[in-house]
Amino acid sequence: MSLRYVLSEAFNNIRRNALVVLGAILAVFISLLLMFSTLVFGEIARVNTLQWSEDVRVIAFLRDQFRDTEGLMDTVRGWEEVEEVFFVSKSDAVEEARILLASDEAALRVIEETPTILPASIRVRPIDLDEYDLIVQRLQASPGVSDIVTAGPQVDALASLRDGLRVVFWILSVALGVAAVALIANTIHMAIYARREEIEIMRLVGASNWFVRIPFFLEGMIEGVFGAALAVGVGVGVYRLALDRLTELPDFVVITIGNDFLVRWGVLTLVFGVLVGAIGSSLSLAVHRYLRT
Repeated sequence: MSLRYVLSEAFNNIRRNALVVLGAILAVFISLLLMFSTLVFGEIARVNTLQWSEDVRVIAFLRDQFRDTEGLMDTVRGWEEVEEVFFVSKSDAVEEARILLASDEAALRVIEETPTILPASIRVRPIDLDEYDLIVQRLQASPGVSDIVTAGPQVDALASLRDGLRVVFWILSVALGVAAVALIANTIHMAIYARREEIEIMRLVGASNWFVRIPFFLEGMIEGVFGAALAVGVGVGVYRLALDRLTELPDFVVITIGNDFLVRWGVLTLVFGVLVGAIGSSLSLAVHRYLRT
């Protein structure tokens, strides 16, 4: 059996059932686009969560009259939950505020007029990102601490939102993937039925089961890879468009992910598309009465 014959028969089958084939390709496209988008969204959320988690999560503001800053830092540094502690003076806090509040002229004016309004602070980074609550409790009982701020709950909320959306996307992807397999199986089933007389003649002249089956099997794989290629192309295109358009996001929001990630998962999505097509074809070939031995 020549490759040319197999490809010719597969594309002839696709052309004969163009409308049904288009439906199967679109089903693969939608399900794999959701899957690929979920992967891209999850990577963006992972990069941002990791970046924010690695930043300072606990800020303890100090009273103006407190003088034993080094002693407090030594105490905090000795806690087993703490990875790093550093001091931010009043002048450092003013410089930091000038950067963070660059777009808020009213707030900047107040700070410039009364720079002492900003307190000194110590910044604490936990070893385990889930243990910031314990550090907060200990700092509240420490002398010289007037107030404590932590970004922990916000980071945790973002991670929960990310995980929740990921579950929803994966459920939709699986459901649509099953629909894609069913549509491909139905497409192959109709192609076999349309060529039932030709198949019977081929059997009478001694054609083997695989000689008859392979073009239909390849047809399903072609439909799967076409749908997967569309999903990867649209997914990468939308991501690139968002990257070009969303240029005014805050500095702490990162939407850039590595090309190696896109290439790796793009290739795996294409492979998954081939598998979806192969499974759909196999199901149809296994049950169709015209191809039973």
